[in-house]
Amino acid sequence: MPTILKSANLPNLRIYLLESTVLRDKYATEIDTLLARFPQKKSAILHLMHLAQSEYGYLNEAAMREVADIVGVDATHVLSLAGFYSLFYEAPVGRYVLEVCNDLACALRGADEFVEMASRKLDIPVEGTTNDGLFTLKTVMCLGGCDRAPMLQCNLKFYENLDESKFEALIADLRARAATPEPSVVERIIGYAQEK
Repeated sequence: MPTILKSANLPNLRIYLLESTVLRDKYATEIDTLLARFPQKKSAILHLMHLAQSEYGYLNEAAMREVADIVGVDATHVLSLAGFYSLFYEAPVGRYVLEVCNDLACALRGADEFVEMASRKLDIPVEGTTNDGLFTLKTVMCLGGCDRAPMLQCNLKFYENLDESKFEALIADLRARAATPEPSVVERIIGYAQEK
């Protein structure tokens, strides 16, 4: 992690004394292999953002700067991608991120009530994370399943036509899966990088 100085007069001003190299130090071979798969370094940016998010738990400023340095772009480019894609998080999240679409079409099919029920069942507010660190509940705009709402995306998988009983079954299934080790994002990215 970089050393950060904060000014007493300007609490939002951060001066980076040392750039972070956690990813490069820990995954140098894998990063080089991944970069070699693309004609331009910046083509690997989303893979590296997933790697950074997995390593840090979310995309903090140091992680975004490090990804930018690896691919040779400005850190604001990484920040803009993190803001655009709902699967990148700028704050810590749970192991399972439950993203419920609540745009107008889904709201007309009960998304708002579904979000309230999910919040109550998990005992967390929207944007909150359960005490055990397993679940974060978020609302997002348009997951492309308007005709199958209420629906949610959890770690890249869609669950559609949901109601209270289906939600309870999903949470029970995810709790059971949490007890079984799965390949991490880092392991999947490294596997991709090593494919011929």
